[in-house]
Amino acid sequence: MGAPLAGEMSGHIFFADGYYGFDDAIYVAVRLLGILSRSRPSLAELRDRLPAVVNTPELRFACPENRKFEIVREVRERLRQAGAEMTDIDGVRVRTSDGWWLLRASNTQAVLVARAESATADGLARLKQELAAELATSGVHLPSA
Repeated sequence: MGAPLAGEMSGHIFFADGYYGFDDAIYVAVRLLGILSRSRPSLAELRDRLPAVVNTPELRFACPENRKFEIVREVRERLRQAGAEMTDIDGVRVRTSDGWWLLRASNTQAVLVARAESATADGLARLKQELAAELATSGVHLPSA
């Protein structure tokens, strides 16, 4: 969707210029070194500029293979009817004033995957409650984290 940089919790990182479409650790390392060589702040200083957030780990929980995509579809349709601010590429990513939460079906395992992130612990708790309520409506219970 036009992002200049993308990454996954697994450590896969993709740049959208100069070498688009590949996950290549050596290329990522060279790009980072190039950025740092042209940057006045150190890597630690750049990291310190990032906003502080609280988040869940990647939550992976069992779901029957024949239901996992259907559950994501059910959640997406309920959210769409409610007018939620969301992106539905490869699952559902919902943005609220508290932050965001994500639900997707694994393409390789009989599991659902969820995450949530907020600027505050209270916001994260509300996001997890929203996600848990959506899952419960589809007969699934969110594991604690």
